[in-house]
Amino acid sequence: MSMRLGVYFIRISHAKLALYWHCYVTPGVVLAFDVSGERYPIVIAIDGIELRMNVLVTGVAGFIGYFVAQRLLADGEVVYGIDNLNDYYDVALKKGRLAQLLPHPSFSFEALDLADRAGMDELFQVQSFDRVIHLAAQAGVRYSLKNPYAYADSNLAGFIHILEGCRHGGVEHLVYASSSSVYGANRRVPFATTDNVDHPVSLYAATKKANELMAHSYSHLYDLPTTGLRFFTVYGPWGRPDMAYFKFVDAIANDRPIQVYNHGKMRRDFTYIDDVVEGVVRVLRQPPQPIKDETFNTAAPYKLYNIGNHSPVELMRFIEIIEQALGKTAVKEMMSMQPGDVTATYADVADLSADVGFAPSTPLEVGIEKFVAWYRDYHGLA
Repeated sequence: MSMRLGVYFIRISHAKLALYWHCYVTPGVVLAFDVSGERYPIVIAIDGIELRMNVLVTGVAGFIGYFVAQRLLADGEVVYGIDNLNDYYDVALKKGRLAQLLPHPSFSFEALDLADRAGMDELFQVQSFDRVIHLAAQAGVRYSLKNPYAYADSNLAGFIHILEGCRHGGVEHLVYASSSSVYGANRRVPFATTDNVDHPVSLYAATKKANELMAHSYSHLYDLPTTGLRFFTVYGPWGRPDMAYFKFVDAIANDRPIQVYNHGKMRRDFTYIDDVVEGVVRVLRQPPQPIKDETFNTAAPYKLYNIGNHSPVELMRFIEIIEQALGKTAVKEMMSMQPGDVTATYADVADLSADVGFAPSTPLEVGIEKFVAWYRDYHGLA
């Protein structure tokens, strides 16, 4: 946003004297800081100052976090990223993403675990963030069956640390990752954010539902604007190796059989990474307002959105698309339904489209082609 001659108040972090809003000043602009309490008047002698958001992105070395940070930097924002770089999947992949962000002059990185209460407290005390995009979490449905405490540490304790940091740090908007997994045993499709989601079928899903409830309580108690995003099967270049599309491409490319759960009788609402990023950024720029309509059960500045392609694809058709992109036929091992899995996901994105003017739409054929091209390049394959 451009500002003209006048006096403007910008909060500054005392610890590092870093602007709450980072300023770009055109040549010839004179700024004078008059320290007075917690707010500092900036006297602009000559026209020309541009303000940028300072955004915290958690899980910045993760799949979605990496692309969101890239987009924010391209948009001219300042990004402070944190990640614990754990070994849930190949750390080299995470470091490869991070290596592309580090050279950017508006990007800063700190290796930090969400479960580190003291470290998270210090982060919000030292830094001044305008908005927060919380994408770090312990992901995975099947992994939660064997490692439940990892989900308690990251997804529950870690989320409290984020909420407390936002509350005390004066954050204008918290956008956080939820999941389509919260719909659990629901049978009615497409899934809508107004649906009851009280029957999760995995611990991972339960922690994500808990995040939504925790966020609402902070929105209600402290007027903290929060928006939860229920992501639907995100895929694309630099994706997660534990996801089906990555596993299938890797197995087929290396002449290994693929495991097809529920004998292929499943549907997924595959959502391309670029569409997810567009949704995240648009939502970030539109904090929810207190609800004045008395027909709603809450007046808090709180919102939930589905971010999905609203076009579910049969699993066997999904495999065919991968086979076509690779030019190879998969050897299939038909398996039974796995604990914690669901047969179908399908996003209703009407409210997302109405509120921010966008809905994901990348065809699966296009997205898989892009992923396969990246996979071949990343692994040095012809």
